[in-house]
Amino acid sequence: MYLSDIFTISVNLAGVPGLSIPCGFTGAGLPIGLQLIGPAFGEETLLRAGHAYQLATDWHEKRPPLVAGAGGPS
Repeated sequence: MYLSDIFTISVNLAGVPGLSIPCGFTGAGLPIGLQLIGPAFGEETLLRAGHAYQLATDWHEKRPPLVAGAGGPS
């Protein structure tokens, strides 16, 4: 969990907008996110870029396969 924070906290510390959108899965079926970072007050451009990516791909509609023993029924 610590390493997950390392890659995302810099946006918060810098005070710039960031957006994370789904962009695939690992070979083990874990989701991969694409992190977009914009300049200060660049929220509109950032959201437009994220929207364009979602229109061009269908990753936001995909779901990872269920894994037995991951908190649900096996």
